[in-house]
Amino acid sequence: MALARSILFNIFYLGWTITMGVLFVPVLAFRTQAVRAVARFWLKGFVLGARVLLGLKLEIRGRENLPTGPAIIASKHQSAFETFVFHQLVEDPIYVLKKELVTIPFVGWYMARSGQVSVDRKAGAGAMKAMIRDVRTALNKGGTIIIFPEGTRSLPGDCPPYQPGVAALYTQMGVPVVPVALNSGLFWSRNSFMKRSGTVVLDVLPAIPPGLDRKVFMTLLRERIETASAALAGLPPPSLTPAAPADPTPGA
Repeated sequence: MALARSILFNIFYLGWTITMGVLFVPVLAFRTQAVRAVARFWLKGFVLGARVLLGLKLEIRGRENLPTGPAIIASKHQSAFETFVFHQLVEDPIYVLKKELVTIPFVGWYMARSGQVSVDRKAGAGAMKAMIRDVRTALNKGGTIIIFPEGTRSLPGDCPPYQPGVAALYTQMGVPVVPVALNSGLFWSRNSFMKRSGTVVLDVLPAIPPGLDRKVFMTLLRERIETASAALAGLPPPSLTPAAPADPTPGA
């Protein structure tokens, strides 16, 4: 049954994406808000398709922890699923993502035109400066930033070190950082064709206010996200040891 559902969903996802991408190409010539409206419609269809075809539901907890003003959301990253669902939480999320994604036909075009922040990981220190500049611009326009501090997807229970990009944004932007825990990897594992029915929980944790020491912030952020994500997966609290990432690029 899971195999049949996975096949049906992947057919739907490909067809839905191609249809939306081709049908709304003329919108790319209009303002950013028009492109974002198309993206919201596409993503709502994706979430509906996952619920109907996979039996995969979404539950969002802790909405009351979202600040009313500009903020950065730092989320655990276990699957592709969470890259599609933050429109359910905030009106116009701006993702920090790797530059390679914006070169994908259709999908990448909409990402680029809708104002997402792309990071060229090969640019080294220049990537960090460009990310800080683009995130500041997005926040000044009222956007909410979404960043995945691990820089890549991890399995439930894995606690990789966080990349320095989120610390740079925290120290430079002067806005709250909202940790988000989740359990999506239980149902939609990284690089896996198979997907299981169930309920993906996004748990919005209390915001970390600006002004903390960089190391204190990184320790607190990682503890909150990893402990809450382990609880959602039914796992014991992780044993976290401080570890600096080897990659100096921001991560997204």
